[in-house]
Amino acid sequence: MSWARAAAGLVAVVAAAAALLSGGSGADPETPTGLTGMPPPFLGVAVLGDGGMTAAVDAYGNVVDLRPSPAGRALIENLAERQAAGTVSADTGIQVWVRVDRGRTLPMWRADSIRQRYLPGTNVLRTLARFGREQVEVDAALDGGRLALISRGDMRPAVRVNAAIACRQEAGQVVSVICSNRQREDPDKEAHAVVAEATLDSRRWLARARPLGASAPTWARDMYERSLLVLHALTDRRTGAVAAGARDGWAYVWPRDAAAVGIAFAAAGYRPEAERVARFLLGLGLEEAARFSGDGSPVPGREAQGDAIGWVATAAKASGLVASARQAARTLAGGQPIPWRNRPDYREQGPGDYLGNALASGEPAVSRLYEAKLPARLVREPGDADSGLDAAAAWAVRPFSDPRLYPAARRTMGRLVAEGTSYGITPGEGWDSGADPWSAPTAWSAWSLAALGERRQALRLMRALRRSATSTGTLPERVDAETGVPRSTTPLAWSHAFAILALRELWP
Repeated sequence: MSWARAAAGLVAVVAAAAALLSGGSGADPETPTGLTGMPPPFLGVAVLGDGGMTAAVDAYGNVVDLRPSPAGRALIENLAERQAAGTVSADTGIQVWVRVDRGRTLPMWRADSIRQRYLPGTNVLRTLARFGREQVEVDAALDGGRLALISRGDMRPAVRVNAAIACRQEAGQVVSVICSNRQREDPDKEAHAVVAEATLDSRRWLARARPLGASAPTWARDMYERSLLVLHALTDRRTGAVAAGARDGWAYVWPRDAAAVGIAFAAAGYRPEAERVARFLLGLGLEEAARFSGDGSPVPGREAQGDAIGWVATAAKASGLVASARQAARTLAGGQPIPWRNRPDYREQGPGDYLGNALASGEPAVSRLYEAKLPARLVREPGDADSGLDAAAAWAVRPFSDPRLYPAARRTMGRLVAEGTSYGITPGEGWDSGADPWSAPTAWSAWSLAALGERRQALRLMRALRRSATSTGTLPERVDAETGVPRSTTPLAWSHAFAILALRELWP
């Protein structure tokens, strides 16, 4: 067996700090060009893991993000700013290269074609690349803190490891990437054991899920299973900390994102997981920041948002930890009215009196905003028609039910769906960050429309989610409005949580 047939082991890296480059300097590296119609190399599109070590893999089979836990420190340096600027170094992460004609070695993104899928019912990823008439197949898996890459093919595939990764011994524990069969008695056997154990873990975990109704079509069951497995990978199995995504800048705990995951776990029958998520969230200093590290410490740079308390209280209620979401919210607010005014909302822009925050507060805030006359439709800043219709209107149906607002929410969602693309909707008419559709508002609107009995519109949005999903079934945060190619973090836990809830509403 060649030295790079398999790579398996616990990986640890002390990543050096790097300047964040804008891409404006000729000295900056340049992200390699990927295949036509596919995302660029080093943008994660699939996630590996079981709630312990977590990895993101790009569309070409490269491990491009690696962490000891879902919201843990980065073990591979792949800065989001570099990804956005197109200045990711070509030696990033753990890569598979292949030897082609005349002894040349080429990376997977130089293949003639790439196909990628998860093994059924697992978080084990298979990438198949064709170079002319030859092909190479790579399986990637994580289990018990061990990363395995198993490559097969006639072109002598080789694994290249980013030089920033330190293969070393620490505190008596093996901390290494196995890149040579001389470092272990039989690394091939160990790597295959990792894949087998990861397969078994995924399928055992998935077997605990509450199934969809008998009439659910195959595509709905597939989306349900993949969404559950994504949440399995992105939720710390010890603490309940949920990472928004396996990517620099997203591998933090946002209270609203994590709360939606907790609600989805409860709906799918994973009560212990829902309780762990809720307990973690209840222990955070929600007024200290908008996001938190996996150890519960606040992450500076973004101030507390006005919907956090409401989402956390609702997740605590869904998990069974509290009897009343309203009472839990009051407790979190120190017995005072929930602070939602003059706060940033889920769009994370400037502070204001926003619809989403008002709905999440659980207080009669909406009635005060609209006084005696309820509106025909719901805009982002109540009273300011120019602020545009807000996709958060769906929250008036689920999860912050206010039947008085159902008619306005129905009309608002109907208008946004009508104005949407074949890949979904944006967060609202006032959205000023381009036309690319976002999967989370698409999925949460489908959930609420299904709850209102608007099945046709809900299914229209679910079809849009299917189009925006990758070949592996993962949901990007947003996709290109014209092509559906992922443009941001993939998969996004928030989107998969709402997909679960929408599917359960459609096929209970």
